[in-house]
Amino acid sequence: MSLDPQQTCETAACASGVLDIHLGAIVANWRKLRSLVASAACAAVIKADAYGTGLVETGGALAAAGCETFFVAVPSEGVALRAKCPSATIYILNGLAAGQGALHLAHRLRPVLGSSAEVAEWRSELRGDVDRGFAALHVDTGMNRLGLSLEDFASLMGASSRKGLGFPLALVMSHFVASEEARHPLNESQMRNFKEARALCPDIPASLANSSGIFLGREAHHDIARPGYALFGGNPTPSSENPMRNVVTLTVPIVQTRIIEQGESVGYNAQWRARQRCRIATLSAGYADGYPRGASVSEARLKAASPIAHAIIAERRCPFVGRISMDLITVDVSDVPESALKRGDPAVLIGAELTVDEVARRADTIGYEVLTRLGRRYERRYRR
Repeated sequence: MSLDPQQTCETAACASGVLDIHLGAIVANWRKLRSLVASAACAAVIKADAYGTGLVETGGALAAAGCETFFVAVPSEGVALRAKCPSATIYILNGLAAGQGALHLAHRLRPVLGSSAEVAEWRSELRGDVDRGFAALHVDTGMNRLGLSLEDFASLMGASSRKGLGFPLALVMSHFVASEEARHPLNESQMRNFKEARALCPDIPASLANSSGIFLGREAHHDIARPGYALFGGNPTPSSENPMRNVVTLTVPIVQTRIIEQGESVGYNAQWRARQRCRIATLSAGYADGYPRGASVSEARLKAASPIAHAIIAERRCPFVGRISMDLITVDVSDVPESALKRGDPAVLIGAELTVDEVARRADTIGYEVLTRLGRRYERRYRR
């Protein structure tokens, strides 16, 4: 049986909630970071669908604001961004996946080569045409994840001085391990190692600073900074006040309210029980929408005095109760006047007064995970 066209679901009407994404705030954050690295260029890392905000929308807004260089993780992201930003420089951080050289060349994507095997495959793909196929080299200065060792990089640079790399080298980069901890000893060690590597190719642009690395000072900046998390409102200086503007606001509706008596439980497996008579609101969101299940509230969590997650309803903070389920969250709204709360009213789960970093802390995770898991059942509203 076919549906009556009048009864079909409009996206906005049927969404589980509303995710407001402030593109103007992303641009403002990029401009602020650019001002901090005034002697260097400022790129944008917009991998993982621009940290959950929308790669095409965010990339377009940043390009319009003057951002010329982007970093993404995998070729599919680069292809999507190229369609929106035809003149941008786009680097693929995860390196050259086996057999993907032709795709990179077709869409003018620059692989960040991090192993001898990747270098050899890129050379082979170019077939001696050294005037095309720009690429970057990733030097491992302490992460031990991706990248050429300092010894392998030195050997490659030594060989290239005699016969060339076989492709145009556009950038040399590395990645901080703990730049959000300004006094971590690895920061100095990595900056020293990267300086040593860069001395082998002083005429090639270099990049080391991520969001937090920008705040380590000029020695970390080099020629191009590549912020990611901070662009989207995450705090790059977690030991002090967040200098970035809030970007996302997540609002979901109240589905139902009910009174429960002292001793009654809420949610799966009866993990939370009421200490007194209280009023509970059920919200239309859950872990299927990307809200971290780690924010569930149990008796054990209360006894451990762990931070408790909140929603903001009628300008009041309302604590979570019970387990977060696939599609629903329950909160205690006893402190909200009954006249100020009804079915369908909004509850804020992320926003200026309930930041992504706070949400993450109360869910025993990190803001990066919260952002990149934002669900697709929300209606997404882009603000300029």
